[in-house]
Amino acid sequence: MPPSSLPATAIDEDDLVPISALQHQLFCPRQCALIHLEQQWLEDGATAEGRVLHERVDDGGADNRRGVRTVRGIALRSLALGVTGKADAVELHGRAPNLRPYSIEYKRGQPKTHRADEVQLCAQALCLEEMFGTEVPEGALFYARLRRRTLVAIDADLRALTAATVLAVRTMLASRVTPAPVPMPGCPRCSLEPLCRPAVIAARPSVERWLARQLAD
Repeated sequence: MPPSSLPATAIDEDDLVPISALQHQLFCPRQCALIHLEQQWLEDGATAEGRVLHERVDDGGADNRRGVRTVRGIALRSLALGVTGKADAVELHGRAPNLRPYSIEYKRGQPKTHRADEVQLCAQALCLEEMFGTEVPEGALFYARLRRRTLVAIDADLRALTAATVLAVRTMLASRVTPAPVPMPGCPRCSLEPLCRPAVIAARPSVERWLARQLAD
């Protein structure tokens, strides 16, 4: 069932937020705006490795093993949550018309301290709930570096965080304002760092700070 924190009315097709934007938003709101608002992108070794991983998964096609059908690269949409995207892999358990979907998102690295990957997986699960008309209580993140699944409970807290993240992205896109940079330890590892220039821009004196100094004097 969709979480109670979702909008009371469905979102229009033109206002659907890309599921990938949720992961970017939780990692760095400025990165999210650069990609999804300004349509900027730079690829480095890490992003290229991730892209190749996803392409391999998507090209795997469908298969049946032990009564479980796995479909790859399936298109997703939720008008209640207001998102659209694609799932790396969805396992379909049981038989029609009582299929139970189980989403699996592939990542090149390893589990992170933030919940960006979990929110992305949760959004996929909520899309599957709406599309299949059944509850999806769990999904999995497959980290290539660990070569095993990390199970994720699609619980009330994660659903609420996912809905809040969707709202934050939609608000940012509607405002058409790219957030100011906030230098973080992970900035040098971001492929967009040459475009973002967080250290340089953050060091520039702002109009507000200049005006505050003038008034203080």
